[in-house]
Amino acid sequence: MDSEIIVVGAGPVGLTAAFLLGQRGISWTLIAEEAVLATDLRASTFHPPTLDLLDRFGLAQPLIAQGLRSSTWQIRMHETGERAEFDLAVIAGDTSHPFRLQCEQSKLCALLLDRLAQDPNGRVLLGMRSTGFRQDEDGVTLFSRPAGAPEDAEPQAFTARFLIGADGARSVVRREAGIAFAGKTYPETTILATTRFPFHERLPDLSNVNYVWKAGGTFSLLRLPHLWRCSLYPDHDETIEDGLQPQSIARKLQEIAPDPAGHEVLETRAYRIHMRIAGDYRRGRVVLAGDAAHLNSPSGGMGMNGGVHDAFELVATLAEIREGASLNLLDRYTRRRRPIAEQEVLAQADRNRARMQERDGSKRQEMLAALQKTARDPEAAREHLLRSSMIAGLRRAAAIG
Repeated sequence: MDSEIIVVGAGPVGLTAAFLLGQRGISWTLIAEEAVLATDLRASTFHPPTLDLLDRFGLAQPLIAQGLRSSTWQIRMHETGERAEFDLAVIAGDTSHPFRLQCEQSKLCALLLDRLAQDPNGRVLLGMRSTGFRQDEDGVTLFSRPAGAPEDAEPQAFTARFLIGADGARSVVRREAGIAFAGKTYPETTILATTRFPFHERLPDLSNVNYVWKAGGTFSLLRLPHLWRCSLYPDHDETIEDGLQPQSIARKLQEIAPDPAGHEVLETRAYRIHMRIAGDYRRGRVVLAGDAAHLNSPSGGMGMNGGVHDAFELVATLAEIREGASLNLLDRYTRRRRPIAEQEVLAQADRNRARMQERDGSKRQEMLAALQKTARDPEAAREHLLRSSMIAGLRRAAAIG
């Protein structure tokens, strides 16, 4: 075998898995199509239990130093300023990090890649496109060739005892394993725009994380150390292309916080939102993690966090098998992670998305009143935050045999 485990994918999930393997003295090979790590606009929220897990290996503090702590988050009515605010201080007894960390996932990826470069147990091969694999009762052979190489170029073969597919929504590993990826694509398209405009100075009592209803629509404002991420939507009569035009984005930002000088927009990106889950996380010696296994609405910031949690559970399971446990222990990984993804992550994100897409004013007021009531009740707020912060899901998973 070239290594004990092959990891495909160099996002936060694949890099976390490789790092954890190395920490256990397990040899690994990480292969990814990208020649360099992605730095574009992706996930930017780290939940408390994710920071707790990373802190076991000295990764939380260097990440926190590059991010912005947010001890509260809000759901707001834009025109009136009414809001329900949840304070994560109420779960201080349940986590060592009672806050959301607003920090780009690329910061974690860079931190992990630096640690991997110092790990004698493995190697990182970027710029290699995986095309397929074969497996037998003893191991897996992955076939990859340099990205950009002709389709008829002879692939290189890599062998290992197990293969982890952490290669994202369009996972080659999942496709070649023949694992179904059922679900749906939501009708709306989100337009993400970043700006240094100081919304916190213009909108009273704004948190660092805000999901906002406005007349006839919705938007969200998430603050990072040096900029704001604004999630906008095309108007009902706009195409996606029209919604991406600078004048359309400028108009929407003026509606949020009018300013004669305008709002300098740094970067924009449009993306569709999906809700999908793999029928099984395992096929023989091949296992899935992260977006390769589950996709959800970004509302609530749970997708990347759930993938990191997958990596911790999966590596712990592989370590038990390495020490002599049955190969079928991998089925426990699916039992623990898939229901949590389906019932906690996907379902919560779906509810969050549906709530913010509500257009009926009276229903919005009912929802806001219910959320305010929950936020005012310490015990109800704690239960709500344990779920929305993903602590409850991890506890539930750990209890599954």
